Amino acid sequence: MKHAEDYGVDSSRIIIAGDSFGGTLATRICQLLVDRSDLPKVHAQVLIYPVLQGLDFSLPSYQQNCKSPFLWRKIVPFLGCYYFNKPTSLADSILKSSHVPEATRLKYQKWLSADNIPEQFKARGYTPPEPSSSHFNPRLHEEIKEMLTETCSPLLTEDAVISKLPQTFLLTCEYDVLRDDGLLYMKRLTDNRVPVTWSHVEKGLHGMVLLYGFWIRSPLPTNKMVHDITDFIRRL
Repeated sequence: MKHAEDYGVDSSRIIIAGDSFGGTLATRICQLLVDRSDLPKVHAQVLIYPVLQGLDFSLPSYQQNCKSPFLWRKIVPFLGCYYFNKPTSLADSILKSSHVPEATRLKYQKWLSADNIPEQFKARGYTPPEPSSSHFNPRLHEEIKEMLTETCSPLLTEDAVISKLPQTFLLTCEYDVLRDDGLLYMKRLTDNRVPVTWSHVEKGLHGMVLLYGFWIRSPLPTNKMVHDITDFIRRL
């Protein structure tokens, strides 16, 4: 970004974008840059079904889409273990939030509560989980505590940072375990008066945007996804 002009890039129109875990990185990078006075301000962020928290794997979208194609419920902590080079056998306990101390759960409940998710997204079924305090495993927490940091759970970042973020495009898919991560982050952004353009794909699956262009007559809604993303960028 310091050398944008050297490459013919307008430093006032830089957009940071990513999908899935790339969306996690894009989200966190934008957060880290808000107070960097030595760098140009990010003009916008484009977040495509991002992973935004590693505390609660029992949100409505995780329950409803537990066996959804491409990214099912158990694979999320499984991939997290791979990322941190930890035994994948920890995934089942992570699914139960056994790695989350009670104090941490209570601290962030205001941002992670399923009460923040509109009722229409609970229509396909949702059973509130039992309190996780009885399942807390200190040894597991020590093993995988990086999952609770703002680097991997940027949804937990304080309002003082969220309020400074640039205009945002957020894409969520109905049949995606990560849908509610996006909904919860959208609430945080709008509560802090950050302009948000939201595209929700009713028949969408996680990772589907990567299939754009593979089948010209495909019934998949990839055309809508790409249209909404490019339309947002063109209007900036």
